[in-house]
Amino acid sequence: MKQQHPITPPPELVEQWCEQLFGCPDKPEIAAYELVRLGAQWGADQELEACCEWLSVPCPSYGRELRNARRPKPPSLKEQALQALNDAVKMADDTPPEGICSDQANIIRRALEQLDD
Repeated sequence: MKQQHPITPPPELVEQWCEQLFGCPDKPEIAAYELVRLGAQWGADQELEACCEWLSVPCPSYGRELRNARRPKPPSLKEQALQALNDAVKMADDTPPEGICSDQANIIRRALEQLDD
């Protein structure tokens, strides 16, 4: 039995992706498996190079700092709401346009609902 490299996505996942992307329930051709393997390898190589470059700078707590640098936390709901408001307001005269999009309104609404009364 041929041993699979750990970075190679399993065949079932490749089949699922092909079905999602192309809508074909048939087994993908060999080229699809190779393309997925090459893509996974490229992504892993990019991540490794970025980590190696990052580690070349001295840091007292490498593990925590590396995780924060490579996997930053998404902006908080408050930060998202502030950005949505900034995006909705014209910068020139600081007056809102005729309306804001529903995504912006939803972010602002969620943030406001979390505030204490």
